[in-house]
Amino acid sequence: MSAYIDNPFLVAGYESPAYFCDREKETEILRTNLQNGRNITLTSPRRLGKTGLVRHLYYLLKKENPEAVTIYIDLFPTESLRDFTQAFASAVLGQLDSDPVKLLKKIASVFKSFRPFVTIDPVTGQPKVGLDIAPGTEAATLEQVFRYLKKSETPCYIAFDEFQQIAKYPEQNIEALLRSYIQDMHNVHFIFSGSQAHMLGEMFLSPKRPFYQSTSEIAIGPIDEQVYYAFAAVFFKKVGRSLPQEVFHLVYSLYEGYTWYVQMILNRMYAKSTRTVDASLVQDCILEILQENEFYYQYLLQTLPRGQVKLLKAVAREKKVRAITAGAFLAKHGLTAASSAKSALGVLLANEIIYRAPDGYIVYDRFFGQWLEAL
Repeated sequence: MSAYIDNPFLVAGYESPAYFCDREKETEILRTNLQNGRNITLTSPRRLGKTGLVRHLYYLLKKENPEAVTIYIDLFPTESLRDFTQAFASAVLGQLDSDPVKLLKKIASVFKSFRPFVTIDPVTGQPKVGLDIAPGTEAATLEQVFRYLKKSETPCYIAFDEFQQIAKYPEQNIEALLRSYIQDMHNVHFIFSGSQAHMLGEMFLSPKRPFYQSTSEIAIGPIDEQVYYAFAAVFFKKVGRSLPQEVFHLVYSLYEGYTWYVQMILNRMYAKSTRTVDASLVQDCILEILQENEFYYQYLLQTLPRGQVKLLKAVAREKKVRAITAGAFLAKHGLTAASSAKSALGVLLANEIIYRAPDGYIVYDRFFGQWLEAL
């Protein structure tokens, strides 16, 4: 175990393959596609390990070729082309040139529509490039960023997470604009990942869309339970404790193998001083998490209209609902008209409070769902 890793069950970030469970097949598929010039669309619901998989892939790519540049950009907070360009340019600048003086000279020769500057990161002490995009120059700046990447002979791997967000921008033809640049990039390879499979599917599989059939499509599911158990049990054994298989099965089943939730419970159990790992310890850890988040959960409910709250509680109590407008479901939970439930569902889906899984509707945040169920 790394000298500064006290708990091997990471719930944020990436450390090394030693703390990353499985995904060997998915990793190899991603690596093979990218290294053979095939861009990738990667889909999975949130908190199933998509970002961790990309970070793990990047670790291995850098190990194979230390000169390779790996860039990860989260588009979830972006709301416009300007936001996208700002995030993209900020992530790219400085990655291909370590010398800040040479970097500024290169930028000055390529970029005309924004003013770059270099600051020193107070934490790392490393130079950091900032930029100021002039209003109305977003498209021009975007073109310049792609030109900057293309001029480099360095192999680059760029992951746009929550890529479906660009479909929500107010500007028109963003997909066509990006496609026109990306299709001409030979040293840069792209991962377009996201949690809304239907939106990504429409973007990459519809003949009417610019990105039609331009990538290899890859979807990831939960890690195999037995493989995950073997991974987890080793860390408990190293500190003289036993993780019974039935206890792990309880955790895995509660959260249907969703990596982040399983990791969160394992992290809590590992941190406890008790040597006994049993079902009561699982429940103690869950209760601890729900109590820590109770203020946020209460606040969220207070922001929602009564109809949405009733539907949300009903879904939580059922855990998974195949048909929201089914008469039996509505009657059981005292919901009114099917039209009202459908309207409330639309808002909750749009705000990602409820998620449409392949086999039914669920509360997106599993811990929030457990808290609602107990009300």
